[in-house]
Amino acid sequence: MNVREIADLSPDDRRAFFDRDAGVESAREDVREIIDRVRTEGDVAVRDLTSEFDDVEVGNLDITDDAARAHEELDEADDERLDAIREAAANVREFHERQLPEDWTEEFDGRELGRRFRPIDSAGVYVPGGEAAYPSSALMGVIPAKVAGVDHVAVTTPPAEEINPVTLAAIHEAGADTVYQVGGAQGIAALAYGTESVNAVDKIVGPGNRWVTAAKAEARGDVEIDFLAGPSEILVLADETADPELVAADLVAQAEHDANASVVAVTADDGLAEDVAAAVDEQAAASEREETIRAALDSEASGILRARSMSEAVLFTEEYAAEHLSIVAEDDESLLDRITNAGSVFLGPYSAVAAGDYAAGPNHVLPTNGGAKRYGGLSTETFLRSSTVQRLDRDALDDVADTVTTLAEAEGLSAHAESVRKRFE
Repeated sequence: MNVREIADLSPDDRRAFFDRDAGVESAREDVREIIDRVRTEGDVAVRDLTSEFDDVEVGNLDITDDAARAHEELDEADDERLDAIREAAANVREFHERQLPEDWTEEFDGRELGRRFRPIDSAGVYVPGGEAAYPSSALMGVIPAKVAGVDHVAVTTPPAEEINPVTLAAIHEAGADTVYQVGGAQGIAALAYGTESVNAVDKIVGPGNRWVTAAKAEARGDVEIDFLAGPSEILVLADETADPELVAADLVAQAEHDANASVVAVTADDGLAEDVAAAVDEQAAASEREETIRAALDSEASGILRARSMSEAVLFTEEYAAEHLSIVAEDDESLLDRITNAGSVFLGPYSAVAAGDYAAGPNHVLPTNGGAKRYGGLSTETFLRSSTVQRLDRDALDDVADTVTTLAEAEGLSAHAESVRKRFE
C-alpha cells in the first residue's frame, strides 16, 4: 500500500474514498426480472434459478431437519467448532439482551402517556454461504430476532452439493425456526413474497453480495429490510503509540473478506505510516488469500493516509463513516468523543476487529458506504416496533381543549374540533 497525504488528494481521490459503490445499481435491472419470476412462478422459478446460478439441483427447499442433524452430529463428535459456536452465541445473546427496551408510562398533568415495544411477527435472515462457511452471520442475524421475541425466524442460505455443516449447526444453535436452501436474489424474493414452500416474512436482514443487496433494494416497500450493505470496510485511526504490525493485521484481515473491501489507515505520524505500509505488504504475502487481499489493497478506496495533524485525521475519519473503526492511540477515548459516524468502534491494541466479527458480542451486520451517518447496525431493536399509549381524564382534556380546537380549525378540520367540544356538552 502506498502512503498518501490527505492534503494532496484530488477530488477524484476523495470521491473514491467517500463514495464507495457496492455495485448495487448495476444489478437492479437483472434482479427485477428474477423477483418477477419468483412472484409469478414460485418454487418452480426458485429451483430453475438455483440451477442456473448455483449449478445445484434442489429438491426440498426446507432443510430445517438437516440443520438439526448437523448440530447433533457435531455435538456427538465433541467437535470444538460447536463449542466455539456456543460460546460466541452466548456472548452475542448476552449483549443483545441488554438492548431490550422497557415499556414505560408517565403522567404529565393528568395525561397518562407511555410507549410499549412489541416484536414483529416474522423475520427472514440471509446467511451467505453455499460451499463456504459463515456460522457467524447466522448467529448475528438470528439471535437478535429471537431475543426480541420474534415468533418465527426463517433463514435462507445458498445451496451446495453439501452445505457446510458448521453453518447449519450455527443456524440451529441460534434458534432459527425454519431453514431454506436458496440463495441470491431468488432467496430474497422468496422471503419477501412467499412461494409454495417459503412463507413470506415481515422483515429481511443479513449481508450478501450485490445481487442480494439489489434484491433487498427492489423488494423494500413490499417488505421491510435492515439496510443495504456493501463490501467490508475498516478505517484505523492511529497515533505514534500504535504497533504497526497490529494495525496492518486488522487491515489485512478485513481485506481478506472481499476483493472489493475498503481498508484505510489514517495517522499524523510519518514513521508509523511507512511502517504500516511495509507490514501490510509482508503480511499479505504470507496469507492464503493473497490474491483477494492484494485486490482490496490496490483499490482506489483503500490506502494509508498521512494527516498534517490528528485533528485533520479525525475530520477525515468522521467524513468516511467507517463500518469498522479501530482507534489505536494513547488517548483513544478523547478521539472517540470527537467522532459520531461509525458502525462499530474498536478501542485499543487488543480490540481486534476479528473479535467483533465473531465472538465479542456486538453485531457484525453494520452499515457500509457512509451509512453510519444515518443509521446503526443490526440490533434487537431492528426486530421491534413501538406503539404510544395515552389516557386523558376530563381535566387533562380540558387543559388542552382550546389548543386542539384552535389548531384543528386552523387546518380546516372542524370535525376534529367538534370531537373535543362534544365531550364537554
